[in-house]
Amino acid sequence: MKTNFKPLILTAITAFAVFACTSNDDSSTSADSNDTDEIADEEVVTELHAAYGAFNADAVTAILSDDGTEVYIETTGFPDHTSIYWEEDNALYLDETSAGVVKTTQNTYIGGGQGEAASFTVDAIPNLTGSTVSTQLNTIGIAVSGASIFNDQEGAGDLDDAAGSLDWAGGHKGPGVYHYHLEPTPISSDDDSLVGILLDGVFIYGRQCNSTGTNPTDLDASGGHTSTTQYTAGEEEYHYHIINEVYTTGNYAYTPAYVLFAGPFQGY
Repeated sequence: MKTNFKPLILTAITAFAVFACTSNDDSSTSADSNDTDEIADEEVVTELHAAYGAFNADAVTAILSDDGTEVYIETTGFPDHTSIYWEEDNALYLDETSAGVVKTTQNTYIGGGQGEAASFTVDAIPNLTGSTVSTQLNTIGIAVSGASIFNDQEGAGDLDDAAGSLDWAGGHKGPGVYHYHLEPTPISSDDDSLVGILLDGVFIYGRQCNSTGTNPTDLDASGGHTSTTQYTAGEEEYHYHIINEVYTTGNYAYTPAYVLFAGPFQGY
């Protein structure tokens, strides 16, 4: 992890990332010239990607490293929408018991502590040349709302076992961070909205693609493809979508429902 970062207020970001290449153009011969030849040109950015401007600035901070190779992302973990997981005296509290939502525990609520903040560092330009990596439990990404993104598994096993505790946003808390397992409907519901960024530095969008206005048909096994987005100023970029496959369970209070991201990661 880099130690020197440039702080940036997310709401002020309007420009798409500017890329620059650096190389060693020294033609002289020296004892370490062979080593130099083995160092590939490194692509860096001079500004944060424009998509970071869509994140909730009250919860999420993104900082570009001084050398332009990494982005440090952290969140308070507090989403900016209603849920049964807020305390009852909070303005964002929503009573969802009539819909059949059963909280993980009655004393579990957003803002109740127990490690709600999340952070990770990603490459400013995702590495799409390596091997795919499976997702694991716990935070696999940060959503634009400020909440964490989890995969399609629950700590005790299949997500079906916890489906009854998922709120209208496809998330729950218990006992750690509030997080989404399903399509977060306050952010995106069968549209092309930016949902968040994953641990591999790849952005994830809703079920539709901005380049066509329809559900994409060319997605890979991770739900990714390369096309323009509303944040790339006409340039094509690899990104994920919520795969347009219904998550079926009789225990979930709301339908339809779609798993947010099952993996594997492509950007390592």
